[in-house]
Amino acid sequence: MAAARYAEAVLLPHDPIGFATSDYVELALAAVLILFAIVWRPRVEQYGAAFAKRTGLCMAALAIAPVALRLLLLATHPVPTPDVYDEFTHLLVADTLRHFRFANPPHALPQFFETFFVLQRPTYSAIYPIGQGLSLALFGMPWIGVLAATGALCSLCYWMLRGWTTPGWALMGGILAVFEFGPLSPWTNSYWGGGYTAVAGCLVFGALPRLRREHRLRDAALLGLGLAMHLLSRPFESVFLLASVILFYPRLMKPAMVTALVCLPAVGIVLAQNKQVTGSWMTLPYVLSQYQYGVPARFTFQAPPVPHNELTHEQEMGYKMQLAFRNSEKETPGSYVRRLVYRVRVYRFYFYPPLYIALVVFLVTMREVRFLWVAATALLFALGTNFYPLFLPHYIAALTCLFILMCVEGLRKLRPEASRVLIYLCVAQFAYSYVTDKPRATAVNRQLALPAGKLLVFVRYWPQHIFQHEWVYNAADVDSARVVWARDLGDTEDQKLRQYYPDRKVLLLEPDARPPRLTTYRPEPPKAPEEKKDKPAPRIQFEDIPRP
Repeated sequence: MAAARYAEAVLLPHDPIGFATSDYVELALAAVLILFAIVWRPRVEQYGAAFAKRTGLCMAALAIAPVALRLLLLATHPVPTPDVYDEFTHLLVADTLRHFRFANPPHALPQFFETFFVLQRPTYSAIYPIGQGLSLALFGMPWIGVLAATGALCSLCYWMLRGWTTPGWALMGGILAVFEFGPLSPWTNSYWGGGYTAVAGCLVFGALPRLRREHRLRDAALLGLGLAMHLLSRPFESVFLLASVILFYPRLMKPAMVTALVCLPAVGIVLAQNKQVTGSWMTLPYVLSQYQYGVPARFTFQAPPVPHNELTHEQEMGYKMQLAFRNSEKETPGSYVRRLVYRVRVYRFYFYPPLYIALVVFLVTMREVRFLWVAATALLFALGTNFYPLFLPHYIAALTCLFILMCVEGLRKLRPEASRVLIYLCVAQFAYSYVTDKPRATAVNRQLALPAGKLLVFVRYWPQHIFQHEWVYNAADVDSARVVWARDLGDTEDQKLRQYYPDRKVLLLEPDARPPRLTTYRPEPPKAPEEKKDKPAPRIQFEDIPRP
């Protein structure tokens, strides 16, 4: 009890601005560190330069730092729960891989399990490539895979920069990676992906300058590993990644054989996944999804996909949303350029505001061919991904280390006093965000305190349901899962699934009630509510549920 009272006193906010004792401790520590860096700058720079040359120690420290900083927030910001259907789809990939397969057998009653980005026929499978799911599956608990990718990204950013710049500035780039893509990053606090693909980019762009200096088998193998990892997560963008590799060093014939041999298994994995999921070696799962459900959207130079399956109301709304990403008119050079310009705002994900100055300095002062190639690679990805109607930061996550390189080179070319000011501002921004912002809780809490035993939960949406808040997601092995989530299709149809699972306790979830309501299953549909107040949903309430 004493420990609990101490934890409450330290962690819970009591003052008018919402700060607890721990928040003031963290803020004071950040202020002391900044003051120390300013006052003891010569010694910090001296010891930092010596430490930066110790590659192994630097990589270990940069791998541990973001993970440790995130774990320190667990008391108030626990392990993130999935909220967006992309996250559930990646988690289904992970669960499927844990069963040592790429696809799952189709369910006997698939109509109850229709949801976003999941095929029901010819197999019950997620439509995404396996890269992100593989990282979620490796350590048993998905979030451990996310943290591992974050640590590897920050560590490998330093390793990549060692091939491009001095050890001291490489260490500075690794620290910037911790600030921007570490404990507070959406990549660390969700299951969408980003960190895994960014690691692939570090391997590719770190191996290239080393191979140009010396044709070592290790670097050729790391290049192949990076290309393979990227292919397993972003197949479309891998075309631009490979083109940038060839553009960097056209005469890579000698190490190319080793790179190809390392990358070849990834090609085999893609083909095997296609075969197991769709029944065809050359048909990607999301291509079959486009045929069946009309999603994901096609490229802007293609006609919009037309669904061939009967869609649920929620799937139809998702399909219309995907259509809305496209221009109403036919693609023209003008619409292409407008979309390209509009997407510039998305790139702010990769830069702290003070680093925009360093980025501009890099762009206006680059003279070396290798840095012109860096800018050309970023432009190639921007132009290529602009053919897809939707754009999110993790689509180009492979460029993360190149963006950090641009900032580091810009800082290096500034006067020392100016670069120090920008670095201190980045430190201050991270310290302030770590104390105040912190990772946000998910919008919809799906961690329900369900009764013990094997359950069948019918999800009954109301007409005003927000379709992005999908609840019907299941494990890879649906029949053996403790909880089976199913769509409510009406009394007659529901009876079929109840007979299929005679040994399960049957519940009804109405997520659109205020508060959301979980009860024993009622055959009769509820009356439409007269009025709903637009306010955040409180805790789930439980009614008439037999207690174990």
